Amino acid sequence: MSEKQQLHPFLLPQLHLNNLTHNLSLQLRPWQRSFHFWSRAIDIYAGYKVFQVRVSFEKDVKKQEEMWEKQHQVAADKIYDMCTNLGGFFLKIAQIVGKPDLAPAPWVKRLVTLCDQSPATPYQTLKIVLEDELGRDINDIFERFDMEPLGSASIAQVHRARLRGDKDDVVVKVQHPGVQDIMMTDIHNLQAFALFMQKTDIKFDLYSITKEMEKQIGYEFDFRREADSMQRIRKFLYENNKRSPILVPRVIRNMVTRKVLVMEYMDGVSIMKLGDEIAKRGIDPNGKLARAAKNQVTLLDYGQVKELPEKLRIGYANLVLALADGDILRTNECFRELGIETSITCENEIQQQDMFKMVQQLFDTKMSPGDPMLHPFSDDSLDKKVGVQAFPEELFSVLRTVQLLRGLSVGLGINYSCAEQWRPYAQEALNEG
Repeated sequence: MSEKQQLHPFLLPQLHLNNLTHNLSLQLRPWQRSFHFWSRAIDIYAGYKVFQVRVSFEKDVKKQEEMWEKQHQVAADKIYDMCTNLGGFFLKIAQIVGKPDLAPAPWVKRLVTLCDQSPATPYQTLKIVLEDELGRDINDIFERFDMEPLGSASIAQVHRARLRGDKDDVVVKVQHPGVQDIMMTDIHNLQAFALFMQKTDIKFDLYSITKEMEKQIGYEFDFRREADSMQRIRKFLYENNKRSPILVPRVIRNMVTRKVLVMEYMDGVSIMKLGDEIAKRGIDPNGKLARAAKNQVTLLDYGQVKELPEKLRIGYANLVLALADGDILRTNECFRELGIETSITCENEIQQQDMFKMVQQLFDTKMSPGDPMLHPFSDDSLDKKVGVQAFPEELFSVLRTVQLLRGLSVGLGINYSCAEQWRPYAQEALNEG
């Protein structure tokens, strides 16, 4: 009997044990993530509550501000560590929260360096997903497939490749195995925390926002939906412009499944390096962009495309016009007409101003000096003054878009109003309606 045959009976139980260990690890992973999230979230929250008691004994305003700054820095470091260690969904949250008027300065400074990057899935594991989804051996499909990914985000990673019989490169987007269950666990934990914060410190309907996040992120796990959105937007842009200012990759239609999306490769610069590229090309971000052919924007990710219901779309168009005009009364009226309920009634000028500032911070990118922040532990926080008690779930996509644009403009040193930029499109929507 050969040595291999003699070892075989001993290797078989070992293989079964490895499989059992791997399956058990997968089952325990959501519980482990939940434990890590809650232990850290409670630590950060308790730190602030204890600090609020301590700082109340200090009567000197300047010393109070110094104490708050140190406390925010401690919390910022803990939030940063939590987001980097847990990754995935929490990196998306950090991108939304880390804005100058949504969080204390130390938070913003710490979180602004975070981007949606996750560890890459090993090539051999990825190869199994690809072949299961496409139904063929990877070598039969691709003439070349780069094992090193171009990038890896919370839901998927992308590789450069070339299809057999083709001369142009493509990008292959492949979903990380098991990521949906993990991300849903994270969202449910955040929903529970949002409900708790609503009842204790934040006068804002965070739960409705997290419910819409759950719905939208759920869509991201179906790449067929993303491919359809990409094609619709590409068709719209190319049919309505002689030369579209926005480039959209072409989808390879017979290469799309729920977990795999293949599209044409487009070279460019990541938005995270946009500031450096603008400086290198000598473009003034506060002036008019040069009309050179090279200065084009390519949109690559269509996982969270949202089509607003007609009533909400028209309501938002009205809000954009009111914000662009700086009409305080009309802005506040449009804000309420969108279905947003607040605790203040705007019976006096101060309340009207507070409401207007809240709307500006939520739905416009322009920032004014001295605007108060929207964070739960600030006595001057607008969320406590205005008290948003109900927020339509479907408006979250608009809110998220504006806040991402606000963060980008801060990073580039631009202070502009997206409402003013969108005025003609809002007017067109109302004329058509």
